[in-house]
Amino acid sequence: MASTYTPLGVELQATGENAGTWGTKTNKNLEILQQITGGFSQVSIAGGAQTTALTVVDGNTTGTAQQRMIEFTGSITGNQIVTIPLDVETFYILKNSTSGAYTVQFKYASGSGDTFTFAATNKKTAIIQATASDGTNPNMIEIQTGGDVVDDTSPQLGGDLDTNSFNIAFDDAHGINDENGNEQIVFQTTSSAVNQLDITNSATGNAPSIQATGGDSNISLKVGPKGTGLIEVLGATNPGSIQLNCESNSHGIKLTSPPHSSGQSYELKFPTGNVTADRFLKVASVSGSGTTGVGQLSFAEVSGGTSWQAVKTSGFTAVAGEGYFINTTSGAIEMDLPAGNIGDEISFIDYAGTFDSNALTIYQNGTEKIAGSTDPLTVSTERAANTLVYVDSTQGWLLKNN
Repeated sequence: MASTYTPLGVELQATGENAGTWGTKTNKNLEILQQITGGFSQVSIAGGAQTTALTVVDGNTTGTAQQRMIEFTGSITGNQIVTIPLDVETFYILKNSTSGAYTVQFKYASGSGDTFTFAATNKKTAIIQATASDGTNPNMIEIQTGGDVVDDTSPQLGGDLDTNSFNIAFDDAHGINDENGNEQIVFQTTSSAVNQLDITNSATGNAPSIQATGGDSNISLKVGPKGTGLIEVLGATNPGSIQLNCESNSHGIKLTSPPHSSGQSYELKFPTGNVTADRFLKVASVSGSGTTGVGQLSFAEVSGGTSWQAVKTSGFTAVAGEGYFINTTSGAIEMDLPAGNIGDEISFIDYAGTFDSNALTIYQNGTEKIAGSTDPLTVSTERAANTLVYVDSTQGWLLKNN
């Protein structure tokens, strides 16, 4: 019976064969086994798109598929295919050292089994198991050494993780945990998102930044607490401060907390009413007291000035903060007061000196009072001039000048 050969060319000597050459053939088999287990060769696959067949030479060490590690070399100008015989069963260490942005596919010479492909930009080393798992459609399987850690439930790095111009993809509601397994950063995903955060570090003397960027032209940046929590601006060697910059970020105004030595923890709430022109912010009321008081702001008129109006010759409704020249030459005139707020003022003057013949009658608003009375106030003194100021619901409007 003649000798036979394994798929990788090792001669299986039959009984009684190779008399006188048995030792030589055995030594050659050992050389082949050495190549299969630890051999290295370089195979040039330079050129355009083509198929390069790696070979097995029975009983010899010249086959290009009979090496443990194979390095592909050369400048490739098209996608390459490298094949091995259909019955080879072993594992290869493959290194892609080609130049040129094209793929290199490693597969069996025929069949529809799984293959392995080096991506066009992937010049890496891979371990590939040639399974010979089927007589016509055997599979190639990549043996993962560091690219797939799905089976390692507690993987650890031995150095910095360089993403090599790639991204780290997080599933929705997943992110980065601390060493105790607690969530540190959790990412929430949005389908077809086009806007994102840019976080930038900085050199000496400059501030790092967090900024909204993306496909839209005008993007807001939302920052929010949970529940009744607060967004705090921390202090360092100085009190906490917010700077509102100009559009060129070259100038800005600041809102700054009182210093630590003042011990202040008060709160200011903005007005609940609409914005009104020619008004200022004032503390309308305070709940609590001392350093932890809560002040409710309101829009108030500027005190200390009167806006004088054109001469009045008929009845009218007065407005707080205004002054009136009232001409009763043609008959008595009625002035109706507005609803009062503490400190509101209204002034009036007898324009023609005719209040003594045609009086000015001033009516309060609803149930409010004038000098503690719900009766109208009649002014019948010639050349009278006075100012009404609102005090409270008990006295209502009082005269400043008598």
